[in-house]
Amino acid sequence: MTTQTHPVDHELIEAAAHVARTRCRGDSHTMAAAARARDGRIITAVNAYHFTGGPCAELVLIGTAAAQGAYELDAIVAVGDRDRGGVPPCGRCRQVLLDYFPALKVIVGKGDSIRTVHITGLLPESYIWADHQPEAE
Repeated sequence: MTTQTHPVDHELIEAAAHVARTRCRGDSHTMAAAARARDGRIITAVNAYHFTGGPCAELVLIGTAAAQGAYELDAIVAVGDRDRGGVPPCGRCRQVLLDYFPALKVIVGKGDSIRTVHITGLLPESYIWADHQPEAE
């Protein structure tokens, strides 16, 4: 399967990396995410790990964005603390991101292999709600 790539939003990566460096402390907060809202704002969040489970940074970001009135996201990236760089979303986050934002672009990879792909490229052959079918590009 060929995955179409899109321009990389380096400002978004730096925003997530900054939050990972300055806000991720200890085992409870090890990942940061940043997303660009449709209106251009950058929204950030960190994960909330707990031994009973807990939301990933991408899922916290969805709620944070909604609380700020941003219901449409164009792109997202997750970055690990301790300079681990970009981390692709887990399977649960991939499905939730697809369900909420079927046109979302996701920044994945590190260093020379960093790229931006459509969420469907990370979750091929997935079920998409009838009301959330992406528009043809």
